[in-house]
Amino acid sequence: MSNKRWKVRPDNATWGDWGPDDQLGRLNLITPDKVRMAVEEVQTGITFCLSLPLDYPQAGALNQVRFPPVLKPVVRNSEDYYNYRWDKLHPNHTDIASDDYVLLYTQYSTQWDSFAHRGAMFDVMGDGVERPVYYNGFAPEEDVVLSDDGKCYATSLGIENMAVHGLQGRGVLLDLFSEFGAFPRKVVGYDDLMNILEKNNMVVEEGDILCLWTGLDRLILEDSSDGKIDLKRACATLDGTDQRLLQWIVDSKISAIASDNLAVEEIGNSASLSSKGSNLPLHKICLFELGVPLGELWQLFELAEWLKANNRYRFLLTAPPLRLPGAVGSPVTPVATV
Repeated sequence: MSNKRWKVRPDNATWGDWGPDDQLGRLNLITPDKVRMAVEEVQTGITFCLSLPLDYPQAGALNQVRFPPVLKPVVRNSEDYYNYRWDKLHPNHTDIASDDYVLLYTQYSTQWDSFAHRGAMFDVMGDGVERPVYYNGFAPEEDVVLSDDGKCYATSLGIENMAVHGLQGRGVLLDLFSEFGAFPRKVVGYDDLMNILEKNNMVVEEGDILCLWTGLDRLILEDSSDGKIDLKRACATLDGTDQRLLQWIVDSKISAIASDNLAVEEIGNSASLSSKGSNLPLHKICLFELGVPLGELWQLFELAEWLKANNRYRFLLTAPPLRLPGAVGSPVTPVATV
């Protein structure tokens, strides 16, 4: 299998499985039948908002290069259109009005990563030359473009593809917090994950959206940036260096992964100088090879506690990102319905 962008694809990759120009990856596994199965999980009609307030975490608590949203008033009639009195234009108008705009870092708070968020160097032409590419062989400067005037745009793999898909399916929640607590941080490997699944009689099937509750969401809401809560060392993360765990993600055919922590996986595992590799290996296999979107910093504790109290772990998940053409990530307000 090959196409105009690549002759060789990475091991385990889904490149080309859904056509030469596929930009949805394993979201293709969320078929109408899978959506109907998800709807069957709705028994009470209770809904849970799975988004943090978008100005959380506190600035600088987890990331130094992304910043909270800034709201500003729209300018209309040469002045701030905020608490604007229309009787300024005509004394008979009784209206007041406000209108605003936002400077928004798309991956500051509750978010989805698109496939244009992380790529890799790979010998896509089989000629011994590694080239920078993203999922399905889409390339920097051709498909993910930064122009000379500083504008950026993903002409392929943008977040809008996920939005058009709808991203509604069956969520499966794993409660890592009840198993490992907040401190010390537990780096969760394959054996740990399998033990939780077996102990709780949980089954993860093709097309499911895996949600991981670690407890970090609640700490983020409690944090006041006074240094008393070390968010960077709190709560469980997945061990992206565990090859058996990565192979399970391959074999399980899950369609997406979301967590309440910063990166789903443990960060800081930079490739050594003696061996080449990704500093975020789970990101690489999910976003670059398999086409599995990653959700980060979701608010899951209320849903997790309800599911535990009701002896359930599956639910209907509705989580489309913003239909923002060309963006490589997006805020999201996921909704779980039980």
